[in-house]
Amino acid sequence: MDNFMRPLGIRGETLSERERKNLAILEAIRRSGPISKTDISSLAGLNVVTVSNYVDNFLKTRLVFEKELDVSAGGRRPVLLDLNSKAHLAIGVGLNLSSLVGVLTDLSGNIVYKTKRDRADVPVKELVDSVMEIIKELLDRGAGDSSRIRGVGIGIAGIVNHKGGTIRWPEKVSNKGCVYTSMYLPLKEIIEKEFNIPCMVENDATVACFAEQWLSLEPEIENVIYMFSGVGCGIMINRQIYRGFSGGAGEVSIDNNKENGLFNCQFASPCFLKRWDADLGLVDEAKRRLSARNNTIVESKILELASKDVNNIRLQDIFQAAKENDALALDLIKQAGKRLGIKISYLVNLLNPEVVIIGGGIEEAGSVFLDTIKQTVSDWAFEEMSGNLKIIPSKLKENSVALGAASLVVRQIFAQS
Repeated sequence: MDNFMRPLGIRGETLSERERKNLAILEAIRRSGPISKTDISSLAGLNVVTVSNYVDNFLKTRLVFEKELDVSAGGRRPVLLDLNSKAHLAIGVGLNLSSLVGVLTDLSGNIVYKTKRDRADVPVKELVDSVMEIIKELLDRGAGDSSRIRGVGIGIAGIVNHKGGTIRWPEKVSNKGCVYTSMYLPLKEIIEKEFNIPCMVENDATVACFAEQWLSLEPEIENVIYMFSGVGCGIMINRQIYRGFSGGAGEVSIDNNKENGLFNCQFASPCFLKRWDADLGLVDEAKRRLSARNNTIVESKILELASKDVNNIRLQDIFQAAKENDALALDLIKQAGKRLGIKISYLVNLLNPEVVIIGGGIEEAGSVFLDTIKQTVSDWAFEEMSGNLKIIPSKLKENSVALGAASLVVRQIFAQS
């Protein structure tokens, strides 16, 4: 697959002056095309002569093309420009709460091909194997357009070292509480060596946040938090990804196994500052409450969906039971919503975003869950921060991480065109 590798300097947010202008102009065309050079100038904050010079280069490389003429108020009618979305393709792979999603997209974020697999509770190596299989499937699917596939983006849990492309992956080692160990995984190196294609690796919540801002939110919205379940968040500040000094910003829990006994909380188990399982502990709590002390079983739709076996309970069973107005399921979801709402309240007071997006799969809990979060944030956060705040479910849903990973590759293509 030697023909896949071509120079695409995938890196962080540090861009040259030319790259920033490339990105500003192409982003204006992507969001608002067909568009005139004058309107691009206004949106990008650049003079028309600069825009014209950059656009000439984009026309030569066929990244943009001229479209129908706009109506003129007099004199020569301006030429409209639009993005040639099919000029390049990008691959994105996202690891969600209960699934792995892979997408092949064009430059506008349109999905050309999608593949999805259920995510089992398996060791890291098996997850990596699944990621590799998805990439191969997407490459095979786009084999006829291999020259246009410019890179692979991966959205994955853990703290990413952007210089080395390694991940510190928190792998659970005990079924009793949130006990984790760290595994260091050179995923970027593994993928580039196997497929000979540029790869970038980013935290799942970060790319999901970027996808929502890049593809679904109004362009004037600049400050966004994306809650990936309750275990982490993606942050956009002034329309820029916020990674922090070392690249690990967005981890919203603290943990010290040596002194775990000293850190307890009366409301909810675990406390909202402590590390949670990705499902907010819903499955464990359902199992606990459905197994009475005298070994009799509490009746619930959850149990029916789990074939009368407490050990078979899945997160989707709780969500489905709640949709059917099961009392236990609704209570579990309300309690989880309140716990997450408290955590979000803290972040809202700290960062004062315009929008908080609930995603990562936990948004499937439904309107009761979302309404509980909204009420909790209203109760707990300062009115100045929460008064005009929008709390919404992910619009991109299960595709958000994969689309965000692919869109980061597209963004880099734009910057380096």
